[in-house]
Amino acid sequence: MTIEECKNAWQLEKKDFEAFLMIDKSLSKNTLDAYVHDVNILQEYLLEYKKMIILPQDVQEGVLQDFLCYLTMDIGLSSTSQNRLVSGIKAFYKSMLYNDKIETNPIDVIDTPKIPKRLPQVLSIDEIDAIEKTFDLSKPDNVRNRCIIETMYSCGLRVSELVNLKIEDINFEDSFLLIKGKGSKERLVPIGNSGRKLIKDYIHYTRCHIKPQQGEESYVFLNRRGKHLTRVFVFTMIKNAAAAAGILKNISPHTLRHSFATHLLEGGANLRSIQMMLGHEYITTTEIYTHINTDYLFDSILSFHPRYNARKK
Repeated sequence: MTIEECKNAWQLEKKDFEAFLMIDKSLSKNTLDAYVHDVNILQEYLLEYKKMIILPQDVQEGVLQDFLCYLTMDIGLSSTSQNRLVSGIKAFYKSMLYNDKIETNPIDVIDTPKIPKRLPQVLSIDEIDAIEKTFDLSKPDNVRNRCIIETMYSCGLRVSELVNLKIEDINFEDSFLLIKGKGSKERLVPIGNSGRKLIKDYIHYTRCHIKPQQGEESYVFLNRRGKHLTRVFVFTMIKNAAAAAGILKNISPHTLRHSFATHLLEGGANLRSIQMMLGHEYITTTEIYTHINTDYLFDSILSFHPRYNARKK
């Protein structure tokens, strides 16, 4: 087999992989592109770096173990980046397994790097209020920006879900949003009176003065040129607002989502409910995502554990 024939075989396998991701897994285009990119890195390592003429179905555990060493020692890829890349390659071989092209997934038995658990920053309710108070509401952009922060915090949205929110996804009468999350999965998220009023006021009194560009008419949050906002814009806006409020924490849109989950947990919501509102596929993701501070945990034990309650009597 020539190197060109080998490359063609990889290319055909990647096309089948894309079809598997789109049809069977219903993944978003961003996720699909990322997974195919992961397979491209493996292919380049084998065919270009190692000069191996090897078909995808012939790659064995030992070769993949060497590949992970290469990512660590030669490329200097972090544990987090390695694990994300490995997830794409696992999906690639899972598609081959699904199509009966291999009998076992060669990467399943490989230990991936351990990622140190680092809890994201969380904002207090007072800090979120302070951020919202930095906006001068006499300026139309600030009306929108305050609405964005309240919506993200009160509904626990990902930034991608926020910027892609459509007007038809808002049910003002029953107070919920239809959110299209990862993998095109939909979920209903309740929205409180404050968030609902801010969105309604923004649409009726601010957004109505913006002329949307063609194809942008249904997006809720628009810039002055009539296009829906980017994730980078939201990230920068939140960072600037936090700085204006004198908050020194390193925050991002993700911080609002994490604060939403943490405050729900501290308020007594169960993990299953939080999982559904966040749109997590697995409860273990929610367990990692939400953290309980030690003061709250201690107070909970004192309040609810039968042995502690017995002492009070």
